[in-house]
Amino acid sequence: MVISVAMTGQSRISLEGKVILVTGASRGIGEAMAMACSEAGAKVILASRKQPGLDEVAGKIEAAGGEAAAIACHTGKPEQIDELFAKAMDKFGQIDGLVNNAATNPYFGPVVDIPEKAMDKTYEVNVKGYLFMAQRLVKHLRDRGADTGSIVNVASIAGMRAAPMQGFYGMTKAAVISMTQTLAFELGGSNIRVNAIAPGLIETRFASAIVQNPQLRDHVVSRTPLARHGQPTEIAGAAVYLLSDAASFVSGHTMVIDGALTVG
Repeated sequence: MVISVAMTGQSRISLEGKVILVTGASRGIGEAMAMACSEAGAKVILASRKQPGLDEVAGKIEAAGGEAAAIACHTGKPEQIDELFAKAMDKFGQIDGLVNNAATNPYFGPVVDIPEKAMDKTYEVNVKGYLFMAQRLVKHLRDRGADTGSIVNVASIAGMRAAPMQGFYGMTKAAVISMTQTLAFELGGSNIRVNAIAPGLIETRFASAIVQNPQLRDHVVSRTPLARHGQPTEIAGAAVYLLSDAASFVSGHTMVIDGALTVG
């Protein structure tokens, strides 16, 4: 017996006609996701604390034929988020999807020794910043009567298991996973989907304390079935999928991308 499956618009992984806001977009995973969203047809809003890096990424997108707006914003500051959305609306008139990617990890060491200042900074960006951005997007979607929306939160496998030397960072990423599930439950009635991506060790400046330390890197790689660390571009496709209509029935999910490290 042959079963035929009708192909619909939702089967295509495309972001044509959508405007996507990516935080932490000036380098690393954020840059890769922004570039991939543009390649999939989206207009992209790039946000990060420092303007020069954003301008560079916007230039790459525009050189490839895409459209981008580079807007500096500290996502832990609600007043700056309001300015970000106002400028984004002036540029593109709407926002359809959000990638919460901006994060910080100022302390590397035993969690019992972390200074309170480092705790506060990490929590401000990694947890409060994600929720501030989600709240603002939901308000925008509801105010304009949008029939759908999508949020992708970048978490980490550090939030799913013990995170030696990165303990408080891991706690904030566990909070992101919990936040993702709760928002997915609460926002489902508004047809706003919320998912997370949990990368393993990815070669970025953010992870340089591990990637550039042969002993630490080899310790992780030796326990990874694919026997290597990942690249930012290997995370980007997941974001495009989760933002697209192809993932129209996917919500509350955390997609682990770690070379099978956590299955062992």
